[in-house]
Amino acid sequence: MLKLQNISKSFGGVQAVKNCSFEIEESCITALIGPNGAGKTTVFNLVSGFFNPDKGEIFFQKQNINNLPIWKRSRLGISRTFQLSRMFRNLSIEDNLLIALREDDDKFFKMFMRGIEGDAQEKNRIREMMDFVGLKKDPSTIVTDLSYGQQKLFDLARALLNNHTFLMLDEPVAGVNPVLRDTLKELLKKLKSKGETIFVIEHDMDFVRSIADTVIVMDQGDVLAQGTPVKVLSDKSVLEAYLGINI
Repeated sequence: MLKLQNISKSFGGVQAVKNCSFEIEESCITALIGPNGAGKTTVFNLVSGFFNPDKGEIFFQKQNINNLPIWKRSRLGISRTFQLSRMFRNLSIEDNLLIALREDDDKFFKMFMRGIEGDAQEKNRIREMMDFVGLKKDPSTIVTDLSYGQQKLFDLARALLNNHTFLMLDEPVAGVNPVLRDTLKELLKKLKSKGETIFVIEHDMDFVRSIADTVIVMDQGDVLAQGTPVKVLSDKSVLEAYLGINI
C-alpha cells in the first residue's frame, strides 16, 4: 500500500532521513521504532505531506505522492494523529469531530456555510465513534476539558472519522496509564480485524510486540532492520543501537 524508495530529507546541515526504503502491506499493523532522532516522525511528516523529500519517491497505492499537498493525500485515504493532540481548543468534542467528518469540504469556510450544527446522521456517527474508542464524555464538552488520556482517544476518533484507507498513529500510548494502553491495544487489534492498515510509531516495546505484524527499525535516518517483532527485537544490531544493549 505504501512504498518509500530511497527517501532523503535534510534540515539545514542535519540529515534527518537518508536513503530510506521500505514497504507497508495492506490490512496489517506496521510499527516504526528507533531511538530519538532516528527520523521516525520525519518519515511520518513526509508521508502525510508536511514535508517533501529532497530526493527519492513515495508511492501510495502505486501513485507517486511526492508533491501532493496534505489535503490531497488525505483525500487519497491517509489519516494520522500526532504526538501532541491538535484540536480547535475553543470548540466542543462534537464540533471538532464534525470538522473531521466533513473532510470533503476543501475550504474551511464551506463547513460553516453548511452550519456548525451537525444533522442527526452526523451526530449519531460521532457518538458511535466516541463509543467505539471509549471516549465517555458528553459530546458538548470543550476539548480543553479532556484529560491527557481522553485526548488520545479523541485523536483516534478524529482520525477514524476521516474517510481513510491508511491510518498513521504517532505514539498513541505515550504517557498513558496501563489501563488505557490495554484499551488502545484492543482497539487497534479490532481495527485490524476490520481490514484497517495501520502504521504506528511507538516506543513501548511490549505494546509493539502485542500488536505489530511487522516492525521497522530506524537508526540515523535509515532502516536498520525489518521483520516480525520476534525477529527484529532479538536482532543484535537493534539491541545495540536502540536498546543500548551490547552483545
